[in-house]
Amino acid sequence: MTTNTNSYDSAVARYFEAWNATEPEALKKAVAAAWTADGSYTDPLAEVRGHDQIAAVIAAAHEQFPGFAFRPLGAVDGHHDTARFGWELVNEADGSAPVAGFDVITLDGEGRIRQVLGFLDRLPGA
Repeated sequence: MTTNTNSYDSAVARYFEAWNATEPEALKKAVAAAWTADGSYTDPLAEVRGHDQIAAVIAAAHEQFPGFAFRPLGAVDGHHDTARFGWELVNEADGSAPVAGFDVITLDGEGRIRQVLGFLDRLPGA
């Protein structure tokens, strides 16, 4: 069980590293480290596949919310090749978190993300 828990935590740590990368080269490297080459990301606002498209979604989020960082909310829970976790988008200047959600990831045999299914629980103005 510990091996799987460590695998889930490592995958989610790489996921947050990618979502918090703001420089193009760092973002490219972080996405490649977190996702498989044909990995996907799907939420109510996006449905993309592959490193370039995933990086573009992340870059767009940073353009929409400059000065914000993605932070985990609670513990990672998982079984088999699937894990789930909550997150929030935090304004680093004042600590407010106008966006929050919940993601489910599927991992390959090496602990890289094959698929993300994202759910948005809190949005500005919603």
